[in-house]
Amino acid sequence: MRGCNNFCSYCVVPYTRGRERSRPVQSILHEIEQLREKNFHEITLLGQNVNSYHFAETESEYRFPALLERIALAFPTLRIRFATSHPKDLSEELVKVMAKHDNICRSIHLPVQSGSDEVLKRMNRKYTVGEYLEKLDLLRKYMPDISISTDMIAGFCGETDEDHRATLGLMKKAGYYYSYMFKYSHRDGTAAAKMADDVPEELKSQRLQEIIDLQHELSLQLNKLDIGKTFEVLVEGFSKRSKKQMFGRTGQNKVVVFDAENIVPGTILKAVITDCTTATLKGKIVA
Repeated sequence: MRGCNNFCSYCVVPYTRGRERSRPVQSILHEIEQLREKNFHEITLLGQNVNSYHFAETESEYRFPALLERIALAFPTLRIRFATSHPKDLSEELVKVMAKHDNICRSIHLPVQSGSDEVLKRMNRKYTVGEYLEKLDLLRKYMPDISISTDMIAGFCGETDEDHRATLGLMKKAGYYYSYMFKYSHRDGTAAAKMADDVPEELKSQRLQEIIDLQHELSLQLNKLDIGKTFEVLVEGFSKRSKKQMFGRTGQNKVVVFDAENIVPGTILKAVITDCTTATLKGKIVA
């Protein structure tokens, strides 16, 4: 799907890409079939707000859970991912579909942007921190092994020290394995452009660095919990550091590096995790 209907106050997407337009189901299925014939092993369903997908045909109507399930059933050998999900549209029906099918990856990108209800209101995000945390609880209820990543904006208009501390507190509660983290920057034509960009640049940078430092701590803690576990890994290619090592991704979207030289990218193998860094798991191939 293309476009977005949410009009978050800091975002230009609805103005530059227009309103939401969902592709026909058959068009999506046809494209996936073409990719499978070309020997692809993983696909990602994309949309600015993919879980608000809605396509009506003469005799049927598809929303995102139904589309996702149809794809999972039609392509059982493909790994399926999707991005990005808006928290307000994450339904229990969708979570149940994810949990039901093994070829739907156990990872989700769920942007929160701020841990302060007041800031979220100014951002026009249409959920509260409490409602967001309920969505995380729902995901982990059905998929305890799911990994959750997010987006975070530091220094949005009117953000106070208390708001910033609330964001750090939310990060600790949420336990993100990864975050895309940014300083707020003015965008002409958005609703936020009419607000006072009143957080000094130096303070934005300081708050962003605190968010980054905390995320590094959380990522390392979560990666350490994976040591000793065995994961299916989809091989993607050679490690940047050595041609004697290759890397791939788990269903939780975590990168695993392991000793190997001649494995064809696209191969799915099992690896036991032996060590980790903040950003990477280190593994050993097992039979």
